[in-house]
Amino acid sequence: METKVIRITSAPLSEQLVLPGQIIASGGLVVFPTETVYGLGGNALNPASSKKIYAAKGRPSDNPLIVHVARPEDAEELAFTVPSFYELAQAFMPGPLTVILKKKDIVPSETSGGLDTVAIRCPANPVAHALIECAGVPIAAPSANLSGKPSPTSAQDVLEDMSGRVDCIIDGGPSDIGLESTIVSLAGDVPVLLRPGGITYDALLCVLPGLEIAHAVTHEIGIHEKALSPGMKYRHYAPSKPLILLKGPEEKILSFLKQKQLSEKCAILCYSEELSQLNGERLYDIGRGSDLETQAHRLFSSIRMADRSDAAVIYAHLPILDGLGLALYNRLIRAAAHTVIEL
Repeated sequence: METKVIRITSAPLSEQLVLPGQIIASGGLVVFPTETVYGLGGNALNPASSKKIYAAKGRPSDNPLIVHVARPEDAEELAFTVPSFYELAQAFMPGPLTVILKKKDIVPSETSGGLDTVAIRCPANPVAHALIECAGVPIAAPSANLSGKPSPTSAQDVLEDMSGRVDCIIDGGPSDIGLESTIVSLAGDVPVLLRPGGITYDALLCVLPGLEIAHAVTHEIGIHEKALSPGMKYRHYAPSKPLILLKGPEEKILSFLKQKQLSEKCAILCYSEELSQLNGERLYDIGRGSDLETQAHRLFSSIRMADRSDAAVIYAHLPILDGLGLALYNRLIRAAAHTVIEL
């Protein structure tokens, strides 16, 4: 398949997105930017389109897709909405939030991963919003990477994984946040945080005081446990090389890294303040230790760069569990297949 690349300019979006909208409406696949990461989009109401998405990613078909809509109220066509959905929508939509609801029959099982629920998101990115309008249908879109690999935060990342696998790639520049959306389930008796993201647990508590955190956010999913949302699998967001997380006092971590730089070819996802204390080979600056937003923005691109190096192994800090750190922890613990060295 020949993949067409469209680079967004200052011209009106509606003019630039006519072709991508037609591709989605007719059953094809389009990669598009969102404020979180790039998404691999198809017609959410077309079972054949969802099958194409799974095939392009090499993704198991029991892993549900997120359905993107132009307005929160568009969810009413797709799902049985509840009052707390509108409370979340008023606080956080459009934005990096996905909400899981009981689905209506209009949503094919191919899109919902065989579940009786559907994941719905209203993106804030203007290109994503305009594309949904141009397509005239809700867009099912997981992250636009090969299954298991780090999510793409630029069109160049997408080209590495998806060139020749999709009809069109829209280059809208780098993603603002760099981590996938926060996912909250409202399909059960109590609201549950299934995947942390740019909207933090503490922020959600202001709207949903009874919100619980799923065990799988920080721990391995059970071998027979069904993935209720994207990103819950044991190994996800992962480089091809081993990724090892380091936990302990900063001085011990630095000593460990200095020793490893002398004894092996290693890549390091390091904090900005550590750059001067390590030798310059295969260092990838993810931001200051206290700057979680920059770390989130740089995380996946840094993992991809480290993976392209000649390193045999990649080391990174184990993040804290507070605020945005919970989302960083969730992504890294899966990327490392829960491999942690405590120093």
